[in-house]
Amino acid sequence: MTEPTTPDRDPVRALAELLREWWELSARDGRPKPTQQSLAGRLGIDQTTLSRYLNPRHPSTAPLRTVELLHTVLRAPAADLPRARALATAAAAGPACKPPRQDAPAERPGTTAASLQPPPAGPAAPVPRRTAATRTALAFLGVLALGGGIGLGWSALAHRTGPDGPPVAAATAPAGPAASGWPLARKGDLLWKAHTVQYLLRAHGHAVDADGIFGPKTAAAVKAFQAAHGLLADGKVGPRTWSHLVIRLDPQHAPVPAVTALQYLLDNTGTATDITGIFTPATARSLEAFQHDRALPVTGVADRATWQALLAAQEPARRH
Repeated sequence: MTEPTTPDRDPVRALAELLREWWELSARDGRPKPTQQSLAGRLGIDQTTLSRYLNPRHPSTAPLRTVELLHTVLRAPAADLPRARALATAAAAGPACKPPRQDAPAERPGTTAASLQPPPAGPAAPVPRRTAATRTALAFLGVLALGGGIGLGWSALAHRTGPDGPPVAAATAPAGPAASGWPLARKGDLLWKAHTVQYLLRAHGHAVDADGIFGPKTAAAVKAFQAAHGLLADGKVGPRTWSHLVIRLDPQHAPVPAVTALQYLLDNTGTATDITGIFTPATARSLEAFQHDRALPVTGVADRATWQALLAAQEPARRH
């Protein structure tokens, strides 16, 4: 999946996004996605360094040779390589010169700081005095406005009051996925939304490939999960489905697919986390660091509020 070759304002981040996309979509044609640990070994670098190369939130510039190796190892689209090389070169060159500030006046030859100051204010123009007729008219208009406001207030109160009792609460629109804090995942979503849904479905016993593409098979698995939990089987993962899909994780209860989803989301937010599927002490520390940064109770346990915050902290989703 290629992107238009337009200039990138931040080549370091754009390169990290492209490398991340290669890694996320490398699971195809029956091949599993390599772990960061195995991928780092094939590249001859340590996993922490590779994690920074693949992290758009806190990116580190990957050398051109590493970019080319990643392209080969992950079998990325051939059309992506020219852009990846250009981004690596631009990122290695460092930030371009900053443009002049737009909020400061441009200096012209012969100008000085004094000449840029506004001219001193002259004597204020005399304010015409209101006549008695004007004052009377204004007072009359004020009385009319006050009376109208009181009338409108009583009218609004009457509309909100039941026939026999206290005021009835005003109707509000039902809260959607955005208002609830849970994202909406559906067919066509790529990368983190699809991966999270797929890993969690696998943790619930559904045989679905974690390929990072929310396709027909994933939608069918979602429908089966929804039907088994008495939910509307529409194949879309909204607030109610997320609430049933996420799993409380701690060192004593840590299904491998769900832990993989947790580690994946943590790493995606910039909290460096090894994606191993095992709830290690390092995973607990990363989880506690995330909870601390988001003002959540620091428990080292992935509860529903933590899952919700993790999903809300991800990059904007990508779609087909």
